Amino acid sequence: MIRIHGGPRLRLALVVAALAISLAFAAFAGWTYLGARDDSTVAYATSRDAALKAGRTQIAALSTLDAAHPDAALRTWLDASTGPLHDELRRTGAGKPTTSARGSVTDAAVTELDDRSGTAKLIATVQVQLTPAGGAASTDRKRLEAALERTASGWKLKALSAVPVTAP
Repeated sequence: MIRIHGGPRLRLALVVAALAISLAFAAFAGWTYLGARDDSTVAYATSRDAALKAGRTQIAALSTLDAAHPDAALRTWLDASTGPLHDELRRTGAGKPTTSARGSVTDAAVTELDDRSGTAKLIATVQVQLTPAGGAASTDRKRLEAALERTASGWKLKALSAVPVTAP
């Protein structure tokens, strides 16, 4: 415990000083918080984070296929896509697969974001576990680039393509 020598006047002065410093800090923190609430960089970061989260989820969905339920996979793919990718998936369908795939995004980043037009680009690495009917399971790794578009129901993939791996 700290002992203050010097009488009641000194103690009162120290209490008043501590209170003034506390009030000044609280006022500064409140002013900073209010300024950040309307800051466009916060809105941009929120939009970027939403695009990243949706892109990760949708890339994983488009990398997953249960061979026993291809129609369910196709519905999931269509829900995750928009524009030309959506049209292509609807046209080609899931077919009659003999191999199941389970994709998981191991890393991803937003490389471009135009918040005004509602478009974004994302790169991702994906690990896909392949299980052929009656065969041994294997794992494949892919690098993908995705184009996203903000729709009325949130961010969706409008293009998805493999990024070639080049040797140094």
